[in-house]
Amino acid sequence: MLNAILFDLDGTLVNTDSLHFDTWITALKPLGISMDRPTYDRVISGKHNDDIVQDILSHLPLEEARKVAEEKERLFRQMGEKLSPVAGLNQMLNWADQQQLKQGVITNAPRENAEFMLKTLDLWERFPVVIVANDAPKGKPDPAPYQLALSRLEIESDGVLVFEDSPSGIRSAVGAGLYTIGIASTHPVESLLRAGAKQVIEDFTDSTLWEILALF
Repeated sequence: MLNAILFDLDGTLVNTDSLHFDTWITALKPLGISMDRPTYDRVISGKHNDDIVQDILSHLPLEEARKVAEEKERLFRQMGEKLSPVAGLNQMLNWADQQQLKQGVITNAPRENAEFMLKTLDLWERFPVVIVANDAPKGKPDPAPYQLALSRLEIESDGVLVFEDSPSGIRSAVGAGLYTIGIASTHPVESLLRAGAKQVIEDFTDSTLWEILALF
């Protein structure tokens, strides 16, 4: 029986992928580092900033590398005033409310970004639990963020459905023992299935989703 739905944020609730890509390009340019799309998908998308800077800025002192990431996030918030929800999100949230399901958001985004995005979507007051970067001992793909969410919502892993758009996030949710559906907003379907997604949908308007929900 379904008793809770947990959502990733970037690429799952809100369309942010292109903006993240553009702002990383801008933040890295002064360092003489270029970023192409395949590299971004492989080493940045869906990952915690601490892991990102270790991958692409390992030649810098850690604090200096973190300042680059902080500047990137400032640019993201500065340029992100026109963010839009993933198609069908309101329908999904209304359905979850009607089913009286517990709900939460689990993201690798810094707290300032998470608050900014949720407020932009008028969702900041909606979720009783929002797990952000550094709330858990480790970020995605480690299962710790989802395990923390289960603890705060006081629920077990059975009967929990997760929506994630990145292989990193899917591995995190699956590692916590959660039934996970991939959203193909930022990554190829095949990569989401390889990461452990049970099914992959285009967005929340996908008829396949509502067929799946009818089975719970």
